[in-house]
This record gives sequence, structure tokens and C-alpha cells, in this order.
Amino acid sequence: MRNFTIYLALSLCLFASKIIAQEPVKKTEQTTQTFESRAKEIAVKIENITKEEKETLKKEIKEVNDLLEKNIITNQQAEEKKKSLAEARAVIIENRIAVVQEELKELVQQKVDGKIEEEFKRNSFAIVFNKSNGKNSEKYKKYRDSIANLSEKRTTSQFVFALGLNNAVTDGSVENSDFKFAGSRFYEWGLSYNTRIFKNDNLLHLKYGASLIYNDLRPTQNRVFVVNGDQTDLENSPINLKSSRFRNVYLVAPLHLEFDLTEKKEKDGKAYFRTHESLRFGIGGYAGVRIKSKQKTEYKIDDIDYDVKAKGDFNASNFIYGLSTYIGYKETSLYLKYDLNPLFQNNAIKQNNVSLGLRFDFN
Repeated sequence: MRNFTIYLALSLCLFASKIIAQEPVKKTEQTTQTFESRAKEIAVKIENITKEEKETLKKEIKEVNDLLEKNIITNQQAEEKKKSLAEARAVIIENRIAVVQEELKELVQQKVDGKIEEEFKRNSFAIVFNKSNGKNSEKYKKYRDSIANLSEKRTTSQFVFALGLNNAVTDGSVENSDFKFAGSRFYEWGLSYNTRIFKNDNLLHLKYGASLIYNDLRPTQNRVFVVNGDQTDLENSPINLKSSRFRNVYLVAPLHLEFDLTEKKEKDGKAYFRTHESLRFGIGGYAGVRIKSKQKTEYKIDDIDYDVKAKGDFNASNFIYGLSTYIGYKETSLYLKYDLNPLFQNNAIKQNNVSLGLRFDFN
């Protein structure tokens, strides 16, 4: 556990130093597309992909049910066909989202490198000010008034992106983990809504939404997962592997009680509220379903590189539920998640996934 903590601390410090060291972006008179707006566009793409494929799957299932009603196929054939269709759609969803994932990774890297304008006006559009367009200008006064109106809303939306280290707890510890600390990672992105619970108090918020989670595990000592009946075991590979990675993909609904210390503001004797401008702390959990499981191995034989992907359920738990918490300042938080369900359904040795990393909530 000590090695895991030290590595995580070093990783977070390196990431933070990149953010702190980045040069401020030069402001121009023209309106620019911000990181937040581009991130929301990507989130909408992900949501649309999922909706489109689900609708297509519904139509395909209906066609199977029609065949069953006409006695063209048996109940067993219908169930097998439905399962096959669902698995095929899951593959299509993952492949389409993988393309969008690359857009997101590039966007985050541009953000870290300081190549993207910051959003000055929240929840709507970006306004960039220079010397001739400062705080005493008419444009700024209109902006200030519009902020007050926007801040009366008790519910706001955010784009959520998280990444970090992933591993599995065995017998209550990750001290002698079967998985590499440096190579095992998790990614999460989705949309969330933040509702202020009390009308005239900004402390308590209910945060909820939907996210896609990618949990990667890289086994140690040249091992791979092998399905033996209802057991999924880590076994030594007969081939010298360059890389071995096991991935589970989940669609989850997170729910958190968030404490936001952003102070109430007043204008013309009227109180209004902001979020994500001070220290924040959230505690809650998540629940969802497994969309996909995949094992990828890479090796070399006779100067030929092989990249093998094995897809299936691997006896992995079909449902995921767990506890999560985060603490941070403004949009950035330290994020911890722990799955209460076992990684595999019937394994003699129970393993529970645990993730620790950075979380970004962009308004």
C-alpha cells in the first residue's frame, strides 16, 4: 500500500505542476470557443451515440419478438439472438466512443498545455476583456447582470472527466497486488447535474448524472486471465508478453451529497449563488451495468508483432455498485472510488476494484 501511495502522490504532483506552470493565455477581443464548451460538445456526442445504438437495439429486439410471436423461431433461439444483438451493439458503442475518447484526450492535453482559452462567463458563452473593454464598460455591466440572473438557478450542469490509478483489493489490501500500480488506470467521463438543496443556503447540493467508466488492470509476472468454468484465474502465459491488459467498461449513475463552501454573493440587495468556486467535498456512491469486458495481449514471435483482443464476459459481475468521495478546490478534486461488488461473480478469491485519481467538474 505504501508503494501505491507514493506513486500516486508523485503522479498527482507532476500533474499539478504542469497546470501551475502553464503560461497565461493572451486575451483577444474576439469570442473564442472555450474548453468547457468543447468538452460539453464531446459529452453530447457520447450521449447521442449511446441513445442511437440503444434505439437500434430496441428495433432489432422487436424484430426478434415478432419472429417469436409468429413461431418462426423458438424461445431459446430468440434469447440467444437477443444476447448476440446486445453484445454486438455493445461492441459498436465502444468502438464509436473510442473515437470520441481520442478527441477528449487531445482536448485535455491542450488544456494542460495552456493552448485553450479559459471560460470567463459561466454557463453560457465566453466573453474576453481587454483594456478597452474592462470592468467599467457597458459590456461588462451587462455580463455582470446576466451572471446574477444565471446564479438564481438552483440546478446547474457539469461535464465530468476523471483519470487516475486503478487496482483491486484482495483480502482487504492492495499491498501484494496481482496488478501493476503504474500501468493499471481508470477513466471516467459523463454529465452531471448539481441541485442546491436549500433555497437560501449554498452549502448542500445534490449531484447526480450518468458516466462511462473504463477500468484497466495490468497483471504482473507475465500472466493473463483464463476462464475455467465459473472461475476466472490469473495464469502464467506460455508466451513472453510485451503487454497484458484487462478492461471492464461500465455505464453508471453516480449520486453524491456535495458540500460547497462558495460564499453567497449579493447585488442590489439580492442574494445569488455560485458553485465550484471554493473548497468542495462530496460523498456518495454509484450503480450501473457492465457494457463490455476485453483482454488485450501483445507479444512478438519471429520478428512479427501480434496484438490479440479477446472479448467476452470473463465471468465478470454484470452489475456494479460502490462508494465514492472527492475533495478539492474549484473544478479539480482528489477522487476515490471503491466497488462493493466483486470483480468476478463466482471466484473463490474475492477482489474489489478501487480507483484513486483526479476529477474535473467543468461548468
